[in-house]
Amino acid sequence: MKQYECDLCVIAAGPAGLAAAVSAAEKEARVVVLEKAPTTGGASNMAMGPLGVETKIQRESLIGITREEAFRKFMDYTHWRVDPRLVREYIYKSASTIEWLQAMGVEFFGAFKYFPESEATWHIVKPESGEMGPRASGAMIRIMTERAKELGVQFLFETPAKKILKEGGRVVGVLATDKSGEEVRVDCSAAVIATGGFGDNPEMIKEMTGFEYGKNMFNFRVPGVVGDGLKMAWEAGADKTACNIEMAYSCPAGDECPTVKALHQQPNLMVNLQGERFVNEDVMSNTTYFSNALATQKKSVGWSVVDDSIVNHYRKNGPDKFNLVFHIHSFEPYRDEFEKAAKSYPKFFVTADSIEELAEKMGVDKAGLAKTVAEYNEACKSRDTLFAKDSRYMKPLKGPKYYAIAFYPGGYGSLGGIRINYKTEVLDTEWNPIPGLYSAGTDANTIFGDSYVFILPGNTMGFALNSGRMAGENSVDYLVALYSANQ
Repeated sequence: MKQYECDLCVIAAGPAGLAAAVSAAEKEARVVVLEKAPTTGGASNMAMGPLGVETKIQRESLIGITREEAFRKFMDYTHWRVDPRLVREYIYKSASTIEWLQAMGVEFFGAFKYFPESEATWHIVKPESGEMGPRASGAMIRIMTERAKELGVQFLFETPAKKILKEGGRVVGVLATDKSGEEVRVDCSAAVIATGGFGDNPEMIKEMTGFEYGKNMFNFRVPGVVGDGLKMAWEAGADKTACNIEMAYSCPAGDECPTVKALHQQPNLMVNLQGERFVNEDVMSNTTYFSNALATQKKSVGWSVVDDSIVNHYRKNGPDKFNLVFHIHSFEPYRDEFEKAAKSYPKFFVTADSIEELAEKMGVDKAGLAKTVAEYNEACKSRDTLFAKDSRYMKPLKGPKYYAIAFYPGGYGSLGGIRINYKTEVLDTEWNPIPGLYSAGTDANTIFGDSYVFILPGNTMGFALNSGRMAGENSVDYLVALYSANQ
């Protein structure tokens, strides 16, 4: 057995784990990080940036949202069914975390909204390429990793943790296995679990959330994110919380035809399998709201329907609503992309020369769709009396060709599982802290309630970074008290 000794063992090196490791090392703790993958970052390598409130960046951009306002919005959104102390600690720490990252060398484009009705809290990382888009935060991860190494943090890659060791009720070590299969023991007095949830575990998704991957849930699957940390925590006596998915709707295989997907994410006619409208299509830009709407429908599916006239409108005028994640400004490739997608994925992409033929290919009630299109076209002449959709987005379907794609609930991964308090201490089933055990990031993210708080964008990464810092700092305070008591 290989053996290591340290003060703090951090389990996984995503943004939460890295934040915990750096924060603890800055307080002169000896830190060992166990990471299953051969590199750091996890799911955050696909992301763009964290939330911040009352940052210098916001003040310079005349963005006036205060921490008090953000806290009230957050708690109103969740109906106070989450831990307000934890929410407050996170939001009030967020500005200092942005400055902490900047001091390491992380640069940001600025603070942005994700959709018009959201707040400008999303601090998008500026990558080496200088281009805004997915995977931008990989630059932040690289800088944090280098900072950790400068501080003496020891990384053990391809060495997944297996078990939390306790004596007398408190943490004394962590067992792991390296890539050769040899057992590894890390002797420590505190540990932080930050393994990123279970988004790559279909069985656990079904058990913990009720969704079935590949049927009514098409979330991202980061390899190896299978719930290891949750299982270790529960085995160590942690209380189990409710779990859900950070919702963001998806068209299966849609990433292979980005222009088609982007056009159908515009606020056009959306119907369910009965051929009826079920949502004000304005909310499609809020991926959480629209995913929730999809989840309530038969087979959790909704079909976006457009025609040649609508396609031509977007080709000429560009999108009605812009998206900072996917910069699609030209829809010229739409028809060619659609033709390829319909051949490769006929279950999700259909085209027809009539509404009746379209309904048959979609598997939608023919009479229901014909009635809906007729009513919708009539509403386009005046106003939408059904869902009060903004008249700017009411475009009638005239043909001669019709196009439809299927959307399902999707997401970035799981949320929750390990109960923590506002100090990020892991709690047992009686809600007492397990001495020396902490958790941060997705594993312990129970602050969103039943729906991701997308009105304050950057929230999941923001919670990961801030809860990671909290876990690193609080674990060192625990260690100082423990060592003092033992002297």
